[in-house]
Amino acid sequence: MPDIAFHTQVPDRLAHACRVARKALRAQRHLAIVGSAEVLDRVDTMLWNMAPQDFVAHCRADSPEHVLQASHIVLALPGQAVASRDMLLNLGDDVPEAWGEYAQVVEVVSADDEHDKQLARQRWRRYRECGHEPVTHDLGQKTV
Repeated sequence: MPDIAFHTQVPDRLAHACRVARKALRAQRHLAIVGSAEVLDRVDTMLWNMAPQDFVAHCRADSPEHVLQASHIVLALPGQAVASRDMLLNLGDDVPEAWGEYAQVVEVVSADDEHDKQLARQRWRRYRECGHEPVTHDLGQKTV
């Protein structure tokens, strides 16, 4: 049964996703970041442009097998298979497929986007309907 955490009141969802990825990599955890093609393109660019001391090596879910084997951080479109089921970071609108197979699920919720908040409430209800009790981490002005 996965631990499900909602990081709420996040000023910049994609910058927060990059910080979570950096933290996961430093902890030697495998992380799948799921989102739309547009969101993943932006996260990809942000991860490649982090400061040298914060660099987060990563790949796409459709990368060659040897690249996937060497990568702790994988960017995946909804429905794309990811080998490791350690940690899932959802930047999509819906609950991702196979979410229940992960040890940890992290949802990132915007501080200012009402549409994003509404979608997050729907995802929260979905997890509860499946018998899980998500935990909220209100980040406000905090950073990860």
